[in-house]
Amino acid sequence: MTGALAPTKPLTVADRCDRCGAQAYVRAVLVGGGDLLFCAHHGRKYTEALRANGADIQDETDRLNETPTAVVED
Repeated sequence: MTGALAPTKPLTVADRCDRCGAQAYVRAVLVGGGDLLFCAHHGRKYTEALRANGADIQDETDRLNETPTAVVED
């Protein structure tokens, strides 16, 4: 994530990749307004070009390596 990115909501399971429909882990906030959402694969593919064109990138791909917390019910 770059320092210039305006505060945005974390991506959720409902956010889908604009290329393939998989769960989105990368948001590109475009200079002219609007944003694009990408899965980790498409995020890696397009991030450099988007940054070169001034987009701010919100990258949450580190969430793919998180271990889920077990929920214990009483």
